[in-house]
Amino acid sequence: MYTIYVKFECVPKMREAFIEKMKETGILDAIRAEDGCVKYDYYLSEKDENELLLIEQWESAQHQQIHIEQPHMAKMREFKNDYIKKTELGEIDFR
Repeated sequence: MYTIYVKFECVPKMREAFIEKMKETGILDAIRAEDGCVKYDYYLSEKDENELLLIEQWESAQHQQIHIEQPHMAKMREFKNDYIKKTELGEIDFR
């Protein structure tokens, strides 16, 4: 199992709009339907209204790398900067 986190600093007041855009464009459903996707969920910070955490869990790192190259991810990158100011990511090791 390969698990990563992605911490987003959203443009002020755009956190929920980004999640809605991911849903209404069908990108979120497309990601979750990808081969090897175990979990792809957003979590909202109760302390910082502009912080968004994404937990991605894949069957392998290779599945996650294939995910990045999908057409729906290119579509997401077209609008991401309208909602997201900064992105930080890292691996989560549950051992």
